[in-house]
Amino acid sequence: MNTKILAQVPVLMARDVRTALDFYARLGYALVFADDTEQPRYAGVARDGLHVHLQWQDASHWNNALDRPAYRFVVDDVDALYAEFLAAGALPALSTSPYREPANTPWGTREFHLRDPDGNALQFCDQ
Repeated sequence: MNTKILAQVPVLMARDVRTALDFYARLGYALVFADDTEQPRYAGVARDGLHVHLQWQDASHWNNALDRPAYRFVVDDVDALYAEFLAAGALPALSTSPYREPANTPWGTREFHLRDPDGNALQFCDQ
């Protein structure tokens, strides 16, 4: 096998892509594309060369709102990124995660977790 996978782009479900775009902008992501400028249903954002796509889903696709996927982001400075998100107002006031603030984990990482407006879990960790 000589063919390389060059990138992996998660596609996150969104009830309202515009709301999701506003949230990811507070996380420092820039808009790369949107299928419609007024009422986007599919859009891509990027930060530091890494891409996330946001796709509108009909209410019938949300069978269990609590059963959302988790996405892990490896970063170079967990505490600095947390401070950046905090200053941008991107962290929820209430969170049930034991890692709602940066902490050392039993598995040897330092990380914090949050959820986007649609309940997708975002986990930011060090190497």
